[in-house]
Amino acid sequence: MNVHSKCSPSSVPSTPARTATRRSVLRGLGVVTAAGTAAVCLPAATAHAEPAGGGARGAAGTYALTLVHLGRDGAPTTDYRTLLTALSGPDAGSGREVKKSPSTVTLQVPAGRYLLDSTLSTRPVGEEDGGNDWLVRPRLDVDRDMTLVLDARVARPVDIRPPVADATFEQRGAFAEVTYEGVTGFVNLMSMSPDLRVAHLGPDAERGTVRTWVDSYWSRPGGVCALGYAFRGERALTGLVRHPAPGDLATLLVRAGMPESGGGTALVSFAPATGASPSLALPVPAGGTGTFLLTPERGTWDLVYGAPAEPEAPANNYFVLGRSFTPGSTTVHTFETPVLGPALDSSPGARPVAQRTGDTLDLAVPLLADGDGHVPSRPLFTASTVTLHRNGTLVATRRGETPGHASFTVPAGRAAYRLTASATRSRGSVTAAWTFSSAVTATATELPLSAVRFGPELALDGTAPAHTTSRVAVTVEGAARKLGVRSLAVSVSTDRGATWTRTAVSGGRFTVTTPGPGRTVSLRAELTDAHGDTVTQTHIDAYVTRAATGAR
Repeated sequence: MNVHSKCSPSSVPSTPARTATRRSVLRGLGVVTAAGTAAVCLPAATAHAEPAGGGARGAAGTYALTLVHLGRDGAPTTDYRTLLTALSGPDAGSGREVKKSPSTVTLQVPAGRYLLDSTLSTRPVGEEDGGNDWLVRPRLDVDRDMTLVLDARVARPVDIRPPVADATFEQRGAFAEVTYEGVTGFVNLMSMSPDLRVAHLGPDAERGTVRTWVDSYWSRPGGVCALGYAFRGERALTGLVRHPAPGDLATLLVRAGMPESGGGTALVSFAPATGASPSLALPVPAGGTGTFLLTPERGTWDLVYGAPAEPEAPANNYFVLGRSFTPGSTTVHTFETPVLGPALDSSPGARPVAQRTGDTLDLAVPLLADGDGHVPSRPLFTASTVTLHRNGTLVATRRGETPGHASFTVPAGRAAYRLTASATRSRGSVTAAWTFSSAVTATATELPLSAVRFGPELALDGTAPAHTTSRVAVTVEGAARKLGVRSLAVSVSTDRGATWTRTAVSGGRFTVTTPGPGRTVSLRAELTDAHGDTVTQTHIDAYVTRAATGAR
């Protein structure tokens, strides 16, 4: 018999009942056990299952727990997997599993509070696919010899369906988390069969100590339906029926830009941010769009965009984490399109990308975030430098590291600093130069860096039509967004930075007239924030022009 450990939602093992037609990603992987369910637990002594009649009293303080397994037809079944997770007593935090044993088994277990879950499978003769009945008892107090009948007939269907006719069911995860006296038990059932039924067993647990959720994933042409529902209370679920209307869902559009390699297919994973969940990865070809329909009430969601990469090349991922949605809304995320440049997350709780601790300056400025501000895990570049000057004197230069990343040790006294970071790509470059003052700090203190973001309207191949005049959005991030802007000047070049023309900024936009097909637009911004700190950004070959009939 397997011994497991204390379960937590960071572990989502599964053994699907059938092979997925699309790539399936599991959020928070753990150990795999049978019947599509599993748990991860702290070590404990192995439990021994005995057939009925072998339940003599064990050591002092232990009792005989007899489990009787009945299938959907009411007959004894051996096609089950039952897990007993101790929430108190000497085995608190450990799990004991019984599977495919005689239909009636007896365990010797110490007195205490337990979480019990049992999966009983039904497979028609000659077929691999079948149904699963998942029974969950959040509160099992063992204080005497006792017999539990685990009867699949008490389960009720999980019927979750999207409001689109072209959707095909792919997979589902059902989860329960129970907390008692500081110990949390976690159990789950992963199923790739739509035939799932669930039931609560036994008395209620304490108020608010049971969390349950069910996530169902459906594929459709060019998209995924991700329907999740979460609950907190005193009981596990007995059946669940949800048929959301179109207006109950939110829509997420993921647009895949054309990478420097010129093609390929991105892999987009989308799943709830809280609680373990399966995730159905959606392939999106470069230049294409993927559509996700989701349930906003499931909470916040995480998106991972796996950019196309050459064979054997390291993966380059973009993470959009903890996003909320509202019913009926449409949100668009576009990846790997210009203008590439620094991005500074100003949202509450965001980790500073540049800070000073004592005499050390630590920098992790995303210098090559894409046009939507998404930060690549492995940006593509051919050369990079980060240089620091203190009161006009060179401190050091770092070369070849991830663009915008470096660490410097400086004297304690207050001084004027100039920090310059640059990255060269196969076509074009990005340079940002910041000025600010700083002195020794007792704790980690954010440096007052700002960034300017440009938002031209571009096709997914990163191009704009030639010989056209358009208004380009410009926004500020970082210190300038928090403190205010004293001045902002924008210049445009159509000869790769040989000459620059100042253009007025009005209403958060400026005017650009693009050159002929195949040429580029370069951009420069000079910003001073309300405290007098500055940034100068130069984007050579920020984007390319195309003939008016070019692809959009």
